[in-house]
Amino acid sequence: MEETISLKEIFETLKKRFLLILLLVVGAALVSAVISFFVLTPTYQSSTQFIVNQDSGETANVDINQIRSNVEIINTYNDIIKSNRILDQVVEELNLNISAGALSDKISVASSQNSQVVTLTATDFSASLATDIANTTVEIFQEDLPGLMNVNNVSVLSEAVTPSNPTPVDPKPLLNIAIAIVVGGMIGVGLAFLLEYMDNTLKSEQDVENKLGLPILGVISHIDDKDIVTGHLQKVSGKNKGRGEFSGAKKKTV
Repeated sequence: MEETISLKEIFETLKKRFLLILLLVVGAALVSAVISFFVLTPTYQSSTQFIVNQDSGETANVDINQIRSNVEIINTYNDIIKSNRILDQVVEELNLNISAGALSDKISVASSQNSQVVTLTATDFSASLATDIANTTVEIFQEDLPGLMNVNNVSVLSEAVTPSNPTPVDPKPLLNIAIAIVVGGMIGVGLAFLLEYMDNTLKSEQDVENKLGLPILGVISHIDDKDIVTGHLQKVSGKNKGRGEFSGAKKKTV
């Protein structure tokens, strides 16, 4: 029984503050839409793939251990690609106004499990510049790697290209708006219960009994002035109805 009453109170609180919750949800969605479409700068990504093999001197036979060694050493290649030695040359080659450390934040290197294929992805506010960063980084890595390690076979599988109509990867307006709606709803519900908890006014006879600890003997209803005037006119009309008289004058009784 207590759970039923509790659920009813929750429903009544949400119903009472529904307008507040709705305004917060709509407001959060509008703010998110404005920020996503007009404030945040779109960013683009461009990716290139390459494969690195150690020079075994044999091309006829495939050594399983050699392939396994290639896969395990890919993490080393990833660190070399994002090192200052490679990225400083990329900055100089493309005449970028950022440091090698800042450029490193724009580049991500990944490879699938048990795969020798490495994917390099560059992110920038310009789609064409992201493509140039990806391709230039792999080219410089391909030139410098033989001098750093016993590797002389870096093959590019697919170069990064800029599509005719590039699509930004961030921001995602629909996702941001959906998140804003959920957050706005949560804030609205929380604020509704907070306001209800802080409201200590007496609204019913039960509240009075709980507050004073005394039983209620009677209740005096609230009467507006218009109710008094209406009641007075009905009383006068009833008295004069039998004599064929009607009083059209309105008197306000106090």
